[in-house]
Amino acid sequence: MKKHYRHEKNCLNCGTDLQGNFCHNCGQENLEMKESFGHMLNHAVSDYFHFDYQFFHTLKPLFTQPGKLTVDYLAGRRAQYLHPVKMYIFISLVFFVLFFKVNGNHVVKVDEGKKKAEHGVKLKDTLQHNLLTDINNDGSLNAEEKKKLKGLVTNYLPGAGEKTVKDTSAKAQHGEANADSEEGEERGNFNFVGGDTKAKTYEEYLVEQAKLPVAERNGFLMRYIIKKGYDWNKQGHPQEIVKEAVTHNSPKIMFVILPLFALILKVAFRKNHKLYVEHIIYSIHLHCFVFLFLTATLLLALILPQSWEKPVMDWVQLLTFIGIIWYVYRSFRVFYQRSRWRTVSKMIGVSIMYLITSVACFFVFLIIIALTSV
Repeated sequence: MKKHYRHEKNCLNCGTDLQGNFCHNCGQENLEMKESFGHMLNHAVSDYFHFDYQFFHTLKPLFTQPGKLTVDYLAGRRAQYLHPVKMYIFISLVFFVLFFKVNGNHVVKVDEGKKKAEHGVKLKDTLQHNLLTDINNDGSLNAEEKKKLKGLVTNYLPGAGEKTVKDTSAKAQHGEANADSEEGEERGNFNFVGGDTKAKTYEEYLVEQAKLPVAERNGFLMRYIIKKGYDWNKQGHPQEIVKEAVTHNSPKIMFVILPLFALILKVAFRKNHKLYVEHIIYSIHLHCFVFLFLTATLLLALILPQSWEKPVMDWVQLLTFIGIIWYVYRSFRVFYQRSRWRTVSKMIGVSIMYLITSVACFFVFLIIIALTSV
């Protein structure tokens, strides 16, 4: 990609008079500051693996002076700082690796719960069988008394059989061992995609559709969605599969949210007349701080004793939330130069739009997973 050099012959980083395209004092290239996002991304990828002291020089203003890092970068003081995209890739990689590790420690063992539930059902079956046998063999009871006792045993201690084992296993898979068996089955499947159909398989659904008048049959798109619903039900634990897929694809989703967040900032602070790429750089620095801050809390959760984890982490999460809110406020004030109350009102509006955008991105990604991964 062609580079665009400044016509002025002074170094924006240290102020030295230049003899060429590079500063002989600090080494910074005399490039135009209003570079395109494509050029910025290309520059970052080309030297991604050249990780040096710049990272540690970048951390100090990033943590201690909210917004200053972005101001310095856009003012041309860049030689001592790590490139924004390179920094984001590295920090997000560390954060998500640690995030997956911490969340992996709290995975529910579904198979273990299933075995316990099935064992309990077998015990109930055995007890019922023994009671009914004793009633049959008791010669002191007449036929009517035996019938009443058998009814009591059947009502208050129902046998398991194949259906009960299946239903109780479904409850165990979804943590609802005390719920009704049919309700447990419904919660274990994506039954909403089938609409009012009672078909248990896609083939039965097609037979149902064939019996309906042509005008009342589902269209191609609805049939495709319903077919995917039945396919997901065959996977055994569809909710767990979707949750895992979304979790492990969070880095990709965040990479989509970043430019959208910058677009929100451009609209919210349009009177500042900043270029879109300037909002991109600010949003990258902001997310880098958030990821690093959350990484510290994740590390704390890993090293804390289990008995301390709950009370300590509740306070840590509260302080983390307050710290991030304060950082966003200060960085808004420094970078966008608005009054206190105007900054607060902008923060509220931007936060709401960011939340809506994030939920929408995850929802769209969830639909893509459901429609393409089975």
